[in-house]
Amino acid sequence: MQIKAIRRSWVWGGLGSSLLLASLLALSVGAVPIPPLDILLALLQGPDQALSSMHETIIEQIRLPRWLMGMSVGAGLAVAGAVMQGVFRNPLADPALIGVSAGAALGAVSMIVFGGSLLSLSQARIDFIAIPLGAFAGGMIVTATVYRLATRDGHTEVMTLLLAGIAFNALAFAFIGLLSYFADDNQLRTLTFWQLGALGSARWDNAGLVFVVSLLVIFTVLRYGRALNAMLLGESEAYHMGFDVQQLKWILLLAVTTMVAIGVAFTGVIGFIGLVTPHLVRLALGPDHRALIPAAAILGACLILLADLLARTLVVPAELPIGTLTAILGAPFFLLLILRQRRQAVSL
Repeated sequence: MQIKAIRRSWVWGGLGSSLLLASLLALSVGAVPIPPLDILLALLQGPDQALSSMHETIIEQIRLPRWLMGMSVGAGLAVAGAVMQGVFRNPLADPALIGVSAGAALGAVSMIVFGGSLLSLSQARIDFIAIPLGAFAGGMIVTATVYRLATRDGHTEVMTLLLAGIAFNALAFAFIGLLSYFADDNQLRTLTFWQLGALGSARWDNAGLVFVVSLLVIFTVLRYGRALNAMLLGESEAYHMGFDVQQLKWILLLAVTTMVAIGVAFTGVIGFIGLVTPHLVRLALGPDHRALIPAAAILGACLILLADLLARTLVVPAELPIGTLTAILGAPFFLLLILRQRRQAVSL
């Protein structure tokens, strides 16, 4: 027990240190480098004490909102993946794989293309109100449909869930491609970069909204840590332990959809964070969701900040899509996970 406690202390210390280091790198490294020591002094003493006016503008108007957006989206996607894997008791479950991200993307794209003409809204209201609502509606419709298709007599068939998710992914992105034909040049440029995932649109207003929503949903999910632990034993076992399994699944799926939708609405589709992060945390801390959820949030924030750092610095002054980088890193991990599952099935 003492060894486990020491190991957990090291893991939590490592996560906290990693988040601090990733944050300093995100704020200091870029087309205009700013020494990390100056940033620390500015945060401790006030920006006027350490930064020039140009550096102060870069930090306050560009990098801090981007840092806040990246942390919020990374934490939300990681927690969403941890919840999905706990609810369906399957390490392959992920918001992107079962169609939640694709449904949210389709809803957001519909608002980008038709929001101005159908709703008669200004561009600012489309960006801040219509796109998040469209993303939430699209993600929720796909989630509910996939869940209904995969559930029979109160039992969710994981294989059917994944297959239905793959089908809805293909269908949603086919419709996104179709909507691209109706987009004008400005909308098409927005769609191209948005579908690949990026944090470049981060401002204080939308980053603050994503932060507040993600924080509220994560704290809500934390309340169901014991229930998720019970779900790992099976739905019937969780029911006999006193949990309303069907209500629990709907609440958690609603929470996942909210987190994914708010992230997709402002940063586009960023895949594999929800798949990779919970696995890395389980290797270090085990399957207890009371520790898994906050640790996944911290690690997910770190991974997005580091991925965004690479996206901004690999091809300066251009910027790579962050969703492309996470896919390049996450897809091999997914293949290794499939092979591991196959070897375990053969050994049994």
